[in-house]
Amino acid sequence: MRKVCILRLGHRPERDQRVTTHVGLTARALGADGMYLAADDAGVVGSIGDVVERWGGAFFVEHRVPWKKCIRDWKEKGGIVAHLTMYGLEVGEVVSDIRQRTEDLLIIVGAEKVPGDVYGMVDYNVSVTNQPHSEISSLAVFLDRLFEGREIEHRFDGAKIRVEPCGAGKRVIEL
Repeated sequence: MRKVCILRLGHRPERDQRVTTHVGLTARALGADGMYLAADDAGVVGSIGDVVERWGGAFFVEHRVPWKKCIRDWKEKGGIVAHLTMYGLEVGEVVSDIRQRTEDLLIIVGAEKVPGDVYGMVDYNVSVTNQPHSEISSLAVFLDRLFEGREIEHRFDGAKIRVEPCGAGKRVIEL
C-alpha cells in the first residue's frame, strides 16, 4: 500500500495549535500515515503523539520541516502531491485519478494564505468546495473519498483504549 502523508503549511503556533492538531488527528483517524509540519511547534507533536500512544497506530509527526524541500524531496522520490485549495479542480473530477495512481501521496493542507509557488509545484490542486470552509473538513472529505470510506473500519494496532460503538451512552474499553 502506498504511503499517504500530510504537509501542514502556514501554521502559526500562537494561533493555530488546536486547528493543526485537529488536522493531524483527522489525518490519522482517516487513514494517513503521518504529518509534516512546516513550523516549530513541539506542542502539536506532543498532543498527537499522546493520542497515538493511547489509541494506537503508527502515525508520525515531524515539525520544523522546510516546506519547499519537503515537496521537492517527495517528488524526487517518485511521489505525487495534491494541494487542497478552494481554487482547484473539484474533488469529484480528480479523486479517482489520484486513487488509481500507485505513488506515495503528499497532501498539502494550508492555514494562512498559501504561497503562490505551491500551486505550480504540485501535481493536483484539489477543491472540496469552492466556498470558504475549514481545512479540517477538506481533509476529511478528501481522505474519505480517496479511501472510498474503508478507512472508517480501520483498527489501530497497539491501542490501549478503544470505543465500543453503542446506540446510547459511551462505552470505552481499556485493552
